[in-house]
Amino acid sequence: MKKIVVFLPAHNEEVSLPLVLKRIPAEIDGLPVETIVIDDGSIDATSEIARQHGAIVYRFENNRGLGAAVREGLLRSYEHGATVAVMIDADNEYPADQIPDVVRPILLDEADYVFGSRFLGTVDGMRLYRYIGNHVFTWLQCVLLKRRIHDGQSGMRAFSRAACKHAEIIHDYNYAQVLTLNLVRKGFRLHEVPIRYRVREAGKSFIRFNYIQRVLPAIYQEWRRPIVPLSSEERFERKEHLG
Repeated sequence: MKKIVVFLPAHNEEVSLPLVLKRIPAEIDGLPVETIVIDDGSIDATSEIARQHGAIVYRFENNRGLGAAVREGLLRSYEHGATVAVMIDADNEYPADQIPDVVRPILLDEADYVFGSRFLGTVDGMRLYRYIGNHVFTWLQCVLLKRRIHDGQSGMRAFSRAACKHAEIIHDYNYAQVLTLNLVRKGFRLHEVPIRYRVREAGKSFIRFNYIQRVLPAIYQEWRRPIVPLSSEERFERKEHLG
């Protein structure tokens, strides 16, 4: 049965998480929506609150990092039979009610990998250093991939079933840049849709001050890795799940 799986990486998000879960639609274009929370070693009530709101919970005993949580979310979404998987941050910065907008390009076979783009939509309250950092890392992806990208740091993304299967995240700390380099170089079609964005009201961000120091080597490592483009069979698989 076709279905949408929404997964949320979460670390100590007991305040913001229920606000996000309440806004996730029960169905999208007639397809049921299943929700998974990847609890990245929280020491608060994140897991309990997720279960109270009907989410399936997979929990790490220790805090492993956002990259590890997203990797787990993609794996679990595939195992749960997702036609399309959606990742959305649990911090209530991204609009869960716009998940259908991010999913539709995949359902229409226009894309395999979709960003909810803040900079094509509206941004409310982002501090200057984050604004500059977002644009610098996005520019770097544009240069490496030789294509236009507006928001390469987005925490709201959709994946076709084939993209879930073939996505690789090479380090546990973060995922944003290396995942895009990996999927686009393999031949998965990237698309962006405008979303509304506002800064978080509670909780603590995954991003730390040593972000640049840890992420730049990972980008270099991913870029140097040999990538095998999709075979003709895998390209057929990319479309088959929509049939």
